[in-house]
Amino acid sequence: MNKVVFFIFTLLVISGCATTADFEMLKADINQLKKDSFDTKKDVSDTKKDLTEKTAGTVKEEAFSAMRESEASLRSDISAISKDLQTLTGRFDESKYFIDKSLKEHSAEIELLRAQINALEMQIKELQGKLFPKQETEKGKVKAETKKEIKTDTAETKVPEQKAPEVKDPVKMYDAAYSVFKEKKFKEAREKFEEFLKEFPKDKLAGNAQFWIGETYYAEEDYAGAIVEYDALLKNYPTSEKAPGALLKQGYSFIEMGDKRAAKGILEQLREKYPKSKEAELAKRKLEEISKKSR
Repeated sequence: MNKVVFFIFTLLVISGCATTADFEMLKADINQLKKDSFDTKKDVSDTKKDLTEKTAGTVKEEAFSAMRESEASLRSDISAISKDLQTLTGRFDESKYFIDKSLKEHSAEIELLRAQINALEMQIKELQGKLFPKQETEKGKVKAETKKEIKTDTAETKVPEQKAPEVKDPVKMYDAAYSVFKEKKFKEAREKFEEFLKEFPKDKLAGNAQFWIGETYYAEEDYAGAIVEYDALLKNYPTSEKAPGALLKQGYSFIEMGDKRAAKGILEQLREKYPKSKEAELAKRKLEEISKKSR
């Protein structure tokens, strides 16, 4: 703008047409132009400043908005993680409960198997002790009979009379065995109950017979043998009404043998399997008694 005024002024001077009044007017125009130029620059500067402030404000607001969105997203993620953690904790606790329960059951089964093995070993020894003397006696009998046969080889052979097969009544056999048991003739009662099971293994009284066999051993304080027989009832006649009693007496037998750990496992199994039975109540009392003694 100044260059344009200067150029016009130069032309006026060169042309010799410029007067003092013209010069003053031109000077005033120049000053006005300078002022206008200054004001324009100021307006531009203010506009830039306002624009910068507005831009900065917008940037800050956007930043805050982004931060708020990020915070909300983080909270949502944390909430989801917390829920997953609770779910996993619940599954862990549930798995732990079933594992502990399974370990208890297996522990009781292992102890029971050990007791059964010990009982079988004792029975084998008893049978061996009884068997060898019988074998010697039988050998002597065979020799005597052989000699007798040699002496009487010319004698006529007598044909034994054939008897009609006897029809056995399961109820009578069971009652007879139980009557002997009540007389505390435990060995004889055991033999009769065993004979009953051989004749009628699937009879409705078979489970009861098996239980009383275990009771004969328990009465004789042969607790290992009792445990084996009670277990035979639980395996062969699991639906028998004597099943809760068999579990209870198994637990008692382990206590008598000094194995309280196995006893607790058996008694707890009884309470879980037959919670409403009178045997379960007796098992509860026995467990409380064991707990008090342990303290």
